[in-house]
Amino acid sequence: MSTPEQTPLPTAQEQPYPGQTEGMDPHPRDEMTDYVGRGLLENRRALVTGGDSGIGRAVAVAFAKEGADVAIAYLSEEKDARHTAELVEAAGRRCVLIPGNLAEAEHCQHVVTQTVRELGGLDLLVNNVAYQQNADSLTEISDEQWLHTFDVNIHSYFRVTRAALAHLPEQSAIINTASINGLKGNDHLIDYSATKGAIIAFTYSLAQSLMEKRIRVNCVAPGPVWTPLIPATFEAEQVKEFGQQVPMGRPAQPDEIAPSYVFFASNQLSSYYSGEVLAPIGGLTLPG
Repeated sequence: MSTPEQTPLPTAQEQPYPGQTEGMDPHPRDEMTDYVGRGLLENRRALVTGGDSGIGRAVAVAFAKEGADVAIAYLSEEKDARHTAELVEAAGRRCVLIPGNLAEAEHCQHVVTQTVRELGGLDLLVNNVAYQQNADSLTEISDEQWLHTFDVNIHSYFRVTRAALAHLPEQSAIINTASINGLKGNDHLIDYSATKGAIIAFTYSLAQSLMEKRIRVNCVAPGPVWTPLIPATFEAEQVKEFGQQVPMGRPAQPDEIAPSYVFFASNQLSSYYSGEVLAPIGGLTLPG
């Protein structure tokens, strides 16, 4: 069986937003095929936003293999979402599919309400949904794009988390997805980078706020990862070069990132971690 290092690099390609796994070349490794669970999340109930594909799919399947039931919130990618549900169910766990636009405040409340109703509660929240759009300069970013990026990438995190707090018991965990761009910036993703920096600050602040309630809050800030968002938001030639700038010379596969979320979700593994940012960034080193 091939390893992530042996997976071919992306080819020049584009897709309409929000992108689908099926048309990606090469197909991403996002099904946690070789992952063996140890019961670390036995009978816990998780909500993963952006859970239909990419990192979200890999996290949902890893959580299921560790014993959790999973609800996934996603925009409109029905085929990807159904396949993720099949993978979760093949691991012997329940999967709830919740389509809709998390840029809308009412839907953020709805996904939590439906998760709790169908799974019987909520113990783990993974804020993972994201939107990005390339722009060569700040002047190319319209008000509409700026506001939409913030509505999806940080406002949904705030709104979903606020709704979830009414249901999360002690020993729960919240895991936010940021990005290397939130740590160092990106001149072609200014609005996206700003939201990812906000997610990191949100994680730090919320971790302090929820300490007395014994709810841990942490963050995963990946480098380049081969997900449908890339061919859906980059030009074909940019996709062909995607991820080659890091020391490892390639983008990560979602399967390589998901174990970081299992680590933060499991009290057995990370009971002394809150307010931390774990950055799987392909060998890059950052000051501080």
